[in-house]
Amino acid sequence: MKKTLILIAITLSGLLAVSSLFSANSNGSISVRVAAYNVEYGKNASPEEIGRMFKPYNLDIVGFNEVPDGDWTARVGKALGMKYTYVGKISSANHKDKYKSILSRTPFEATVEHELSVERRRSWNPASCVKAVTKIDSVPFAFYSLHICRSKDSHNTGHAYRLANEVLPKEKTDQVIVLGDFNNNMGDVAMNMLEASGYRPTWKDLKIDVSKEFTYNALEPEPQNSGVIDHIFYQGLPGAKVTDGGIIELKKPLSDHKPVWAEIAFPRDIER
Repeated sequence: MKKTLILIAITLSGLLAVSSLFSANSNGSISVRVAAYNVEYGKNASPEEIGRMFKPYNLDIVGFNEVPDGDWTARVGKALGMKYTYVGKISSANHKDKYKSILSRTPFEATVEHELSVERRRSWNPASCVKAVTKIDSVPFAFYSLHICRSKDSHNTGHAYRLANEVLPKEKTDQVIVLGDFNNNMGDVAMNMLEASGYRPTWKDLKIDVSKEFTYNALEPEPQNSGVIDHIFYQGLPGAKVTDGGIIELKKPLSDHKPVWAEIAFPRDIER
């Protein structure tokens, strides 16, 4: 009798666990864990060190910028068990090893690089964003990893203007995430344009006051810093929301920027 009761208890426990798991996923959402990191051409840390730093976050995709060409991104992926990479061909401001790349746990269905250069006196050129489309849990997602120039007062020109008005409006994928080094703070005209085009910063859902934080310069925070200039945006579809994330604070910085990350829950059934 005692053995029978134990078996019943174990069976009920198992059923409750399955029921709990089913309940957690019954809302039909798909959680995507992403990160963005300007690695300053890898001069302060090896790709393996950066991979080990990201490992606890169990990421689906990472957008790098100021990244070395060649197998640098793939080496980070090897440390994380993520084997799909795309590295762009345009190096920021034509500097050595300042490319944009995407590292993914799932295979790519399409990749492309968009040049964002402009004729503007206070801009460095060239600038670009790389894009990859991949399926997560059978649903397609488009990811953009970028590195653009600051354009605080620019309403109708600048890299951010081209991104918000020329590139993103042509995107056909419903679920879109845009991340990287924007060189702009929230509230700048460039960031307001991106929000106006239908993209939401993760900071809002996380209720993080970025005016009191910074992502640059992680190596020399004193006497002043540039505030939070690395961001993650997602297309503000009904029901989509950020469930976790923030600025990754490291005791020993691995770059002059701090990495940022987010977990975003997208509804499986999109109503637009």
